[in-house]
Amino acid sequence: MVLSKAVSESDMSVHSTFASRYVRSSLPRYRMPDNSIPKEAAYQIINDELMLDGNPRLNLASFVTTWMEPECDKLIMAAINKNYVDMDEYPVTTELQNRCVNMIAHLFHAPLGESETAVGVGTVGSSEAIMLAGLAFKRRWQNKRKAEGKPFDKPNIITGANVQVCWEKFARYFEVELKEVKLRDGYYVMDPVQAVEMVDENTICVAAILGSTLNGEFEDVKLLNDLLEKKNKETGWETPIHVDAASGGFIAPFLYPELEWDFRLPWVKSINVSGHKYGLVYAGIGWCIWRNKEDLPEELIFHINYLGADQPTFTLNFSKGSSQVIAQYYQLIRHGFEGYRNIMENCHENAMVLKEGLVRTGRFDIVSKDEGVPLVAFSLKDRSRHDEFEISDMLRRFGWIVPAYTMPADAQHVTVLRVVIREEFSRTLAERLVLDIEKVMYQLDALPSKLMPPVLLPPAPLLVAAKKSELETQRSVTEAWKKFVLAKRTNGVC
Repeated sequence: MVLSKAVSESDMSVHSTFASRYVRSSLPRYRMPDNSIPKEAAYQIINDELMLDGNPRLNLASFVTTWMEPECDKLIMAAINKNYVDMDEYPVTTELQNRCVNMIAHLFHAPLGESETAVGVGTVGSSEAIMLAGLAFKRRWQNKRKAEGKPFDKPNIITGANVQVCWEKFARYFEVELKEVKLRDGYYVMDPVQAVEMVDENTICVAAILGSTLNGEFEDVKLLNDLLEKKNKETGWETPIHVDAASGGFIAPFLYPELEWDFRLPWVKSINVSGHKYGLVYAGIGWCIWRNKEDLPEELIFHINYLGADQPTFTLNFSKGSSQVIAQYYQLIRHGFEGYRNIMENCHENAMVLKEGLVRTGRFDIVSKDEGVPLVAFSLKDRSRHDEFEISDMLRRFGWIVPAYTMPADAQHVTVLRVVIREEFSRTLAERLVLDIEKVMYQLDALPSKLMPPVLLPPAPLLVAAKKSELETQRSVTEAWKKFVLAKRTNGVC
């Protein structure tokens, strides 16, 4: 949600040149108009304004999918009027969601029997999935503390300072203390050793990130699991792990199948993943998978029957569209394991092309790792004259949207640029981007620095005017009046 803001009186109406053949007066901007307008005019007005948006394909700030095959687009449009929550009315859509949950659970090595059904839910994105997983951890911890007769009013959760803002939202909205492991120079992810040292009896879980938003790096979930295993044995606690695999959940199984980060590790109890990132679906779909039924408290699941049959539901919202669920199923069966692996390999190779091009310029340090989410995070070697924010701003002139940002505490003095490589970002575009970055650097070199302090000149000597005589003063006044009168005659109309 974007918070609205006040505007000036002169900006209260929408004007449209093209729509003027239908609309004779401007439309109010923040109030519903009194009268109807033709559909052609409504379309033209909105379409004209949307032209000023950036090009989604050139938005290299986002991890979210911006292109799908036309066949999938057709399925999306055909299901756009289906409400996902009406399970009794749309049983096939519900079945497709269940298939997706089970496919993803098996991909993450959930310990399921031959006929056992996976425990999971489709969400509007990883933010909702994380809220649900966090609520499950909090409720399980509270139930355990109550059974032991211990206080249960001060839960905490441990993350790295590099987590996405949705973790801060969970902590604030659901009254859980957020304990962050600070970053340091050259190490921009959570340190498992420091994280486990911060664990106490009130810790509901430790959150590990598989694909940091900042630099794409995978955190060491295996080491975290082993350290927690040891601490849990020593203390008698049962501190679990949640893996935020929003970006990396659809990458690691295909590029790094031997990497242990998922349900192969015994203390990993739940995993979230964004279908609308490297799951290759348009924005609006995420997934939360639990290890088994015991990890999702039954009291958090609601059962309703006013839509035609008993329906279990565990979501923060109710109604939502079915299109993204159907699109996710399309991608899973369309590509299969082989197809996803090919796509992720292509993304990784294009990231390496971009990285090597930036290295060849000699102007940048690479902050991202080769193993992780296919992106390139980089910073200037020499920031004495210009900074990364200027580069980001000037790249927009070429159509590129490349974000610049500072790292969290305690590495906030480090500023980076980040380019996310998605399926539709080709090698040709990677090479073009390098050329445009070189052009920007050349242009910046020719500009004065915004970072250098202004040069202070020594104060000029005071000039004392010589005193005029009375005759000289009269002559100067007379001369000024002559010039004034001549000017008036010349500019006047005869």
